[in-house]
Amino acid sequence: MSSEPQPALSTDPLANKQQAWSALFSEPMSQLVQRYTASVGFDQRLWRADIAGSLAHAAMLQAQGVIGAGDLADIRRGLGQIAQEIENGSFVWKLELEDVHLNIEARLTALVGDAGKRLHTGRSRNDQVATDVRLWLRGEIDTLALLLAGMQRALVELAAAHADTVMPGYTHMQVAQPVSFAHHLLAYVEMFARDAERLADVRRRTNRLPLGAAALAGTSYPLDRESVARTLGFEGVCQNSLDAVSDRDFALEFSAFAAICMVHVSRLAEEIVLWMSQNFGFIDLADRYCTGSSIMPQKRNPDVAELARGKSGRVVGHLMGLLTLMKGQPLTYNKDNQEDKEPLFDTVDTLADTLRIMAEMVGGITVKKEAMERAALKGYATATDLADYLVKKGLPFRDAHEAVAHAVKIALQRGVDLAELSLAELQALQPRIEADVAAVLTLRGSLAARSVLGGTAPVQVLAQVARHRARLAG
Repeated sequence: MSSEPQPALSTDPLANKQQAWSALFSEPMSQLVQRYTASVGFDQRLWRADIAGSLAHAAMLQAQGVIGAGDLADIRRGLGQIAQEIENGSFVWKLELEDVHLNIEARLTALVGDAGKRLHTGRSRNDQVATDVRLWLRGEIDTLALLLAGMQRALVELAAAHADTVMPGYTHMQVAQPVSFAHHLLAYVEMFARDAERLADVRRRTNRLPLGAAALAGTSYPLDRESVARTLGFEGVCQNSLDAVSDRDFALEFSAFAAICMVHVSRLAEEIVLWMSQNFGFIDLADRYCTGSSIMPQKRNPDVAELARGKSGRVVGHLMGLLTLMKGQPLTYNKDNQEDKEPLFDTVDTLADTLRIMAEMVGGITVKKEAMERAALKGYATATDLADYLVKKGLPFRDAHEAVAHAVKIALQRGVDLAELSLAELQALQPRIEADVAAVLTLRGSLAARSVLGGTAPVQVLAQVARHRARLAG
């Protein structure tokens, strides 16, 4: 999952002297409450965003005359050292300081004194955490956009080699009509392309700055929120301070995108599991994506695909959890929102890992063309082609449908394919049938006939491959 450093947490007997509200309280927080309310065990992954936001905030405070140039220099020096300590694993995360924000602020104050205490001027942890999560998520969105493109490329390149490979197309899991394997793969490319569009939309609404809303009502300091937004690469600022600190729509939207994307992953994974089974035998997977059995030596199990299918439920569950988390909250910030991070973090980790491994696995698929073609011949997949043939000969479609149903019934009784019925047998059912029907009843003839835009004809499929290649190269 996350590659962020996860050092052990320490405890400090002088903790309450370091808490921002300690002067108000007459007794220390119990250790049970410390453990229950602390988030530093998981939110420390926000440290880069927290430092970036603090640097931008400090520079703005100095530009506005709120703090001096010396304070800004000290803050920059101290935060630089903290970043190095976190990178090299020497930073001590303290449970009693609750979260990533207070841990960094306390260390900064220890390093640079009063300048560290002045950093929090004009902001609250409420707008600080909202900013950090948006900054962090924006970076993860950019990484996921690249992974989505990689997933699409893997499918496109496999499809490019199989425009002429025939497989059965299914409805209700019954053989329906012949399609090319490439056409089937490109359906998933379309799904993941829509996911990429959704992700880009989420990024735009995530990329707005809450900092400057302070606790909930704004601040009396002369902050320049727009300059902070520009420094941090935000496209705008949140326009209402109450909404800025309490809004988690961006997390909900991201989780909805991720759930839909994982549903698409799950559908593909399900088909890979089916295709690899002995009952289908359409594909084989490289050994590195399979496992064996502890008792059955002949087994090669598609565990990667099965796990990807299973992890979709995990991500969908996180979306439901976040929706439930937000549904009863009054304005503005509530401690409930601490619970938004773990599901959001796990959603990002799960989706990123899944896209990486699925793209690699697709690239290692071996296609068994003959098995696919044999399966396409089993279910009278060209029956619709025969009906279309009769319509082109002038027969109303419903009459053509009925005539072909009789032909299929005869073929079933004899245990043969439609193409194996003699011309005389077919003409006995419908006199309009002529010798040219033979070309209609072949699998590849059926493919070639469907040359409408978006159809399964190889010429159309190859045009779609070219379109996707150009789109993904841009």
